[in-house]
Amino acid sequence: MSLAVRVIPCLDVAAGRVVKGVNFQNLRDAGDPVELAARYAEQGADELTFLDVTATVDDRSTTYDMVQRVAEQVFIPLTVGGGIRSTDDVARLQGHGADKIGVNSAAIARPPLIAEIADRFGAQVLVLSLDVKRSGRTPSGFVVTTHGGRTETDLDALEWARRAIELGAGELLVNSIDADGTKAGFDLELTALMHELSSVPVIASGGAGTVADFAPAIAAGADAVLAASVFHNGEVTIGEVKAALAADGRIVR
Repeated sequence: MSLAVRVIPCLDVAAGRVVKGVNFQNLRDAGDPVELAARYAEQGADELTFLDVTATVDDRSTTYDMVQRVAEQVFIPLTVGGGIRSTDDVARLQGHGADKIGVNSAAIARPPLIAEIADRFGAQVLVLSLDVKRSGRTPSGFVVTTHGGRTETDLDALEWARRAIELGAGELLVNSIDADGTKAGFDLELTALMHELSSVPVIASGGAGTVADFAPAIAAGADAVLAASVFHNGEVTIGEVKAALAADGRIVR
């Protein structure tokens, strides 16, 4: 039996507010995270992702009180990422209402962190967040970045995804920096490549502009689709996305 496709709104949070930019830059205010979380839960979101986008850059922990306030508004799985460096950080976030944890920069700096979290909490809790850019410097043509897309690594994105899965990552959140905020559609090539190598679910992120952009991402191999600005701006509703996916023959909740 096929699993239902998930539609996931993303709250990129900085200084207590939801922000959104283009290609991870020029962030602008997009609203209150608690209000938006409540709205998306009401609209039928399958999950919610909360990313503290400046926690790593500022070298601080995730904003725990804001996570708790968001968690109190939703009764769907909540993934939290940003500034997570240890299993104790994961335990604390779970205590504040997080269901799943997204790791990125800290896992690149110290890959054993992935295994430590998976061993203590289970792979289903761990989402590897990959902020990916196109690059001629790697075999696949895609490179991983850290610190909210600000720092380019030497890691091939596909090789890093493979290694992270081996270490215990239970899901891949694949953010295309090139597509982010452009509203030109998801990076279907990147999505397909990640699907081909992955034994765990793949979430496509970056580039949604219209309701017609979501079904091609699923066709390319994504198990879930994540978007931010089109939902924040009210250009597309979660219900409209689910209707379009159902019309494309996909199972939705």
